[in-house]
Amino acid sequence: MSVVKSPLPEEHLKIVADALQGALVDLVDLHLVGKQIHWTVVGPRFRTVHLQLDEVVASTREYADTVAERASALGVPPDGRAQTVAATSGVDTVKDGWTDDARAVRTLVDALGAVIGRMRERIRATDEPDPVTQDILIELTRDLEKHHWMFQAENGGQRG
Repeated sequence: MSVVKSPLPEEHLKIVADALQGALVDLVDLHLVGKQIHWTVVGPRFRTVHLQLDEVVASTREYADTVAERASALGVPPDGRAQTVAATSGVDTVKDGWTDDARAVRTLVDALGAVIGRMRERIRATDEPDPVTQDILIELTRDLEKHHWMFQAENGGQRG
């Protein structure tokens, strides 16, 4: 049952709903990965990495809300429940225990890179069915790419 009637035709809505749900799950998981590393990072670059992680966490949290609200506006109930995120996210899990600063950077750069790749696929998929959703995905991908670049540049080009 949908309490909100979508302005999109059914065949377009399916494509857009899948893109938004995938984006939501990736953003929620990226937020959790960032926060977990934030809590466990240690090493000589602790403060720099710790503060940069706050920026990534804030961005992903804000964009997750934007994506979920876009889905709702289209009559699609967003699903950001822990079980859904755990079952469907494409973000790798964070290792248990303390995270040295170099591994923290590699983990986040890899996670950002993976999410950016999937976001770019979603941008292509939503081109015709819904340019409004595509615009949201472009904006958030631009921000993720900025974090990806800054994390590498600030932390000596660390890559996975």
